[in-house]
Amino acid sequence: MSTPWIFAAEQKSAEVTDWAARIGWLVGLALFVALVYWLMRQGWKWRGTLQGDLPELPALPTGPGPARLELSGRYHGSTTAGQWLDRIVAHGLGTRSRVELTLTDAGLSVVRPGAADFFVPAEQLREARLDKGIAGKVLAEGGLLVVTWAHGEKLLDSGFRSDHAAEHTAWVEAINSMTTGKPGSTTTSTTTSTTTSTTTDNTTEGAAR
Repeated sequence: MSTPWIFAAEQKSAEVTDWAARIGWLVGLALFVALVYWLMRQGWKWRGTLQGDLPELPALPTGPGPARLELSGRYHGSTTAGQWLDRIVAHGLGTRSRVELTLTDAGLSVVRPGAADFFVPAEQLREARLDKGIAGKVLAEGGLLVVTWAHGEKLLDSGFRSDHAAEHTAWVEAINSMTTGKPGSTTTSTTTSTTTSTTTDNTTEGAAR
């Protein structure tokens, strides 16, 4: 029969063995997480290098004029227009943050606490729409306000979510009213499509005659 002190020693030894296994598992997990994080950082830097031709972001103007609309919410990132997974990271555009948006006749002011602010002049705005995902962030249908704008030689999509999602529709209408007729805007594309369709119909009709 085992004496009490032998039993106690065996129990203590078992506990030490369990802690050693747990510590080893936690260290391994920490190393794995650190490796994944490092690989993500390297990928981020590599993507930023590839996007080195993107110009600096326009600074906020000193007097943009009276606000047409204001919004508080979150900035979820920017991508190449029409490619919701092609994230843009140059100049801080890949950093998610809180955001304060202000739309004026001069353009769109994007103020981001803890990240770089920037300004989209009215002539560079192309369109706005409701969407559900951008740059790895997926929300409910229509839960994202996506603004398309020209920067340098690229068209970008930037995704925002208001703290009050019901505001999104007013922003879509306001921005699209400012971009009517601009190259790349929805209105221009629709007009071009209609013109092409009409020309095709007239040609077909003439050939039939």
